Amino acid sequence: MDIVWTVLGVVLIALALRDIFDVLFHPLGRGMIARRVVWGMASLARRRPGRSGTLGLLAGPLSYIAVIATWAALLTVGWALVFLPQMPQGFHFDPGLDPATHSGFLDALYVSLVNLTSLGYGDISPAASFLRVLGPVETFFGLGLLTASISWLLSIYGAISRRDSLAHEVHLAKEAEDRLGEKLADADPELLETLLAGFSEQLIRVRRDLIHFPIVHYFRTEDEERALAGLLPFLGSLAEEAGEESRSHSLRMRAEILRMAIDDFADTLRRRLRMQGESTDEILDHYQRDHGPLQA
Repeated sequence: MDIVWTVLGVVLIALALRDIFDVLFHPLGRGMIARRVVWGMASLARRRPGRSGTLGLLAGPLSYIAVIATWAALLTVGWALVFLPQMPQGFHFDPGLDPATHSGFLDALYVSLVNLTSLGYGDISPAASFLRVLGPVETFFGLGLLTASISWLLSIYGAISRRDSLAHEVHLAKEAEDRLGEKLADADPELLETLLAGFSEQLIRVRRDLIHFPIVHYFRTEDEERALAGLLPFLGSLAEEAGEESRSHSLRMRAEILRMAIDDFADTLRRRLRMQGESTDEILDHYQRDHGPLQA
């Protein structure tokens, strides 16, 4: 039975490490455990009556915390199962502790937590040579988890910043139309080409961020007027107007690239985030409703 606990512990550790690697380094962000945890948290948020504003805004941060907690739990329990067969004969116990009553799973879990967090209380310390090596190894894993958590958080907020920067720029373009009483599509062709190129480039970056870090989708913005979900239809109509037959070839090309970027973004929402809809318009409509006004 001891070998079963050890093998199960190693499997849990391997699952955690694989998921961390996939989330941080896989080009498609395929963290199977993390993805399911995020979807679960998002589903809970959607089931809440009225989808309160506070819960809507916290769906992303809570999902992030839940994923980190899941990784920590897998590593802690995995190492505890590795240590469990060695209790109590493989450890030294403080004189105040009776080894006969401190050799269960909870004690192995305690040893694992102490190692993972590098606290080093010393009341239960390894005696066997290989356990004296495994303790620092688990501490190394704990430091790695901390580093991975911070790196992921920085990547997430970098992606959020790029998404919101695009949304803000599109919002300003839309507001400029209203203030000046002129259609942006009727602006100077060279200026319009530059704007379309900038929008396309930024939207492509946002799409890549969504592929690498799908959790970004659940980090909502409080500024609803500058939310990308509500501004994509404006970008689509701008591309349609700039791509009319009467326009220059270069402008039509820029407009077509922007249309394709919008189509790719919608397809990514459908494939990666299970957004409903068959056409781009249907998917973006669901995207807008999903990120619609937050209720107080």
